[in-house]
Amino acid sequence: MKKIVLASGNKKKIAELQEILSQFGMQVIPQTEFNVPEAEETGLTFVENAILKARNAAHHTGLPAIADDSGIEVDALNGAPGIYSARFSGEGATDARNNALLVEKLRTVPEAERTARYRAVIVMMRHADDPTPVIAQGSWEGRIVLEPQGEGGFGYDPHFLVPELGKTAAELSAAEKHALSHRGKAIAELVKQL
Repeated sequence: MKKIVLASGNKKKIAELQEILSQFGMQVIPQTEFNVPEAEETGLTFVENAILKARNAAHHTGLPAIADDSGIEVDALNGAPGIYSARFSGEGATDARNNALLVEKLRTVPEAERTARYRAVIVMMRHADDPTPVIAQGSWEGRIVLEPQGEGGFGYDPHFLVPELGKTAAELSAAEKHALSHRGKAIAELVKQL
């Protein structure tokens, strides 16, 4: 098995990628096992931030690396929060504070105009100086609802309505979400490129 480091300590991401990439003879190991310091996300796009994270993990471990960057883009907010999704409400941001700020900014926007999408970019680098990283992207279209619905998921999921299902992402089962989600699509694209 070829070892590949995941620039994350997220157990769900690790399990998901391990399951998918094991069929390619790859063993996914979280960067936390190597005490890799977090990369500074100074990029202005999801692609740039994913590359920064993958390069950092590859540099500190000497192994190939995978990283992802993702967030939500709201059309009425010119694509915000975008790359700042996790820290939308500022220093010490939480899901609750981020969602409250999102709802506040969209309160006067008609529902039909609250279109949004989750976007994910996954980057794989063979080494820290890889000049041609593999870049895979996925997006998931939806609409923002002002009242939270559902107990599942995380982040903006209780406010992200999937129109064709009439449910928010927080109301979907893990299997439903994985089949439809931006990250699921990006992983499928990565697998296709591999």
